[in-house]
Amino acid sequence: MGRRRRSWSLEEKRSICRETLVPGVSVAQVARRHGLNANQVFNWLRDPRFAPGVADGPVFLPVEVSPAVASVSAACCEELPARVRLEVAGGHRVVAEGGFDPERLGRVLKAWLS
Repeated sequence: MGRRRRSWSLEEKRSICRETLVPGVSVAQVARRHGLNANQVFNWLRDPRFAPGVADGPVFLPVEVSPAVASVSAACCEELPARVRLEVAGGHRVVAEGGFDPERLGRVLKAWLS
């Protein structure tokens, strides 16, 4: 007789993925507890819909400001080469250097991230 496939709701998948965050617990242990193959749980962890720690709405991200740049007065900023480096979800990076238009960069990022 053939195996019957189990259907997991989105919240069940999220819950199983959150269990993998417990220190000392392996993905294989979580998978066995739920009668799953560990590869299936790894697949869910790669999916942004189920990844633990991903909020449903906007989130605040950490920002680092170099002390050298933070202490520079606004009057001399035009002399400094401008550089913006953004790291977004999925390991993607955006770096803008030199003379760039901040408004244009904002439009590009908005289009890229939506």
